[in-house]
Amino acid sequence: MKIDNTSLAVKIADKTTSFIGSWRFIIIQLVIILIWVFLNAKSIISLDPFPFIFLNLTLSFQAAFTAPIIMMSQNRQSMQDRMIQNIDFKTDKKAESEISYIINELKEIKEKLK
Repeated sequence: MKIDNTSLAVKIADKTTSFIGSWRFIIIQLVIILIWVFLNAKSIISLDPFPFIFLNLTLSFQAAFTAPIIMMSQNRQSMQDRMIQNIDFKTDKKAESEISYIINELKEIKEKLK
């Protein structure tokens, strides 16, 4: 069961969260960082004139923007989970009521059969 939130922000948050939480993202980021470090350490291309300050800034920027996006997706997921739990609780209460009714009916039938 899913909440039908079709807003663009919700879709972006969910897609971003699913991508960032994947091995694909981790491997891509690792490769980019390794290439960046190699190129700067060997002075092949100077992407960072100071020792890896721009790399640090880039990673901090990424973390600063992805953390709130992940939290938005988690908040939406927790709302969805609460709705599902509420439906489960109502279903359990209804089942308990039905079982109690059946037990009472069976007791009455048992008494009539004696």
